[in-house]
Amino acid sequence: MRVLVVEDERNLADAIARGLRKRGMAVDVAYDGDTGHELAFVTRYDVVVLDRDLPGVHGDQICAELAASDTLTRVLMLTASGTVADRVEGLQLGADDYLPKPFAFDELVARVQALGRRATPAAPPVLALADLVLDPARRVATRAGVPVDLTNKEFGVLRELLKARGAVVSSEELLERVWDANTDPFTTIVRVTVMTLRKKLGDPPLIETVVGAGYRTAEGVA
Repeated sequence: MRVLVVEDERNLADAIARGLRKRGMAVDVAYDGDTGHELAFVTRYDVVVLDRDLPGVHGDQICAELAASDTLTRVLMLTASGTVADRVEGLQLGADDYLPKPFAFDELVARVQALGRRATPAAPPVLALADLVLDPARRVATRAGVPVDLTNKEFGVLRELLKARGAVVSSEELLERVWDANTDPFTTIVRVTVMTLRKKLGDPPLIETVVGAGYRTAEGVA
C-alpha cells in the first residue's frame, strides 16, 4: 500500500510515517500543503493522511481536488478540532474518513488499512498459488504449510504479483507500489528483491521473469 502523509508538525509526520512503514506500507511525507498537493497529483497513492490546517495550499483544497478527480485515492483527514461540525465539514469536502488529534496510533493504522482496501480493486483476503498461501492481514506466508520468513519488501512484491493473477507487473510498478519516493528509480533493488524472494520460496519456481517487461507468477502452476 502506498501512503502519503501531509502534516506540518514534523515530529508527528515522521512518527506516523515510521509506524506505517513498520506495518509494511510505502510512505512518503510532505511537511506543507504545496509539497503535499504536488505529490498527491504526481504519484498514485492508495491513501493520503492529510492534516487540515496546512501552510501553503490548505488541506481543504487538497481534499476537495482529490475528491473531484478521477483518482481512487482515499483521504483520511486529521485535525486538531474534533467538533461534530468540523467532522461534517471535512466529510462534505470529500474526505473518506476523519480523525481528530490526539489519536491512538493503532486506530490510525486501522483506518488507513480500511481505506486502502477501498482504494484498490477487491482482492481475496488470502492469496494463494499452488501450495503458497499469503495472508496480508496477518502478514503470514507459508509454502506447503511451512512458514516463509519474508522482509516487508519481499512480502509487498509477492503480494503485488499474486494480486496480478498471472499478468506481468513491471519493475516500475513494483517500485511505485512497494517502495517510497526516496528510492532511486534506476536502482536494481527490485531485481535483487525478486531474486532473494525466489530463493526463499524454493522449488518449483513460482515467479517468472518476462524479459524487457517485468515479472509474473509462473504459468502452469496449479
